[in-house]
Amino acid sequence: MAKENNKTTKLTPHFTLEEMTRTDVELGYVDNLRQTQPDEQVTENLTRVCQWLEMLRQRWNEQYGEGNDPVIINSAFRCKELNRLVGGCTTSNHLTGCAADLRVMGKEQLLRYVVLLLDISDEMHQDFDELLMERNTRGYWLHFAVRPKNNRRKISLLNVI
Repeated sequence: MAKENNKTTKLTPHFTLEEMTRTDVELGYVDNLRQTQPDEQVTENLTRVCQWLEMLRQRWNEQYGEGNDPVIINSAFRCKELNRLVGGCTTSNHLTGCAADLRVMGKEQLLRYVVLLLDISDEMHQDFDELLMERNTRGYWLHFAVRPKNNRRKISLLNVI
């Protein structure tokens, strides 16, 4: 599962535990490992999310990217206090490591990410839990969540329209 490599813990080839446990807030990244170290279940959940994101990254680069464009994480695992500070709900998938918010460069990339993740889900015959297109005054992002079981395939674009 996780591999140590020069002070980083690789969950998958392009995603590390460190980037999946910090949150991009207006003042910069907040590292919540100082407060809460993810347990084995959270790490497994983060790895599952990263496996989907690896497929998204590959498809994006094959179809739209420059060949090596990263998928940038704004926030994934959050401790309860950090989740509260950023306005997350008390039942957020972020609390269990089952969700990631992805940075996008506008509405077009947001929509293309959604289509690629829907295609991946259909081809794998596996559901995700949430695919939520969101925005605020700072811009757009995609909230993507996948749980170990009981995924709801919840899709929302209400915050983008």
